[in-house]
Amino acid sequence: MKKEARFFKSLSDETRLKILWLLSGAEELCVCDIIDVLGITQSKASRHLRYLYHLGWVTDRRDGLWMNYRLAVAPGSPGEKLLKLLAEMLATQPEAQTLRRQLEHCLEAKRHSVCAGRLRSGQKRSPPGLPRT
Repeated sequence: MKKEARFFKSLSDETRLKILWLLSGAEELCVCDIIDVLGITQSKASRHLRYLYHLGWVTDRRDGLWMNYRLAVAPGSPGEKLLKLLAEMLATQPEAQTLRRQLEHCLEAKRHSVCAGRLRSGQKRSPPGLPRT
């Protein structure tokens, strides 16, 4: 029962619940999107995403310097059933709805930014305020 205990423990943290909620509404998210929406540090986001990764909740994909995450639960699995229950519980919560709206705004701004166009063409990102090389 240790595996099941770790599985349920993974749902006992508010940040991990928020990450799972955001990922359940998107095909894939960059860690930078999660950081922006939740207002947390990169190290905190990475720590929680690694925890979820090791339990099989998410999978990752590297895209240059950036890591992208998506849900990795198998159809019909206990994890999928719990995610559906979580979605039902959170769907009517004002805070959860606000997080989804913030994510939509973040992704929309990213789609329309000059930076996104440069990234699609293969140029590297520079930290804000530094010239591109």
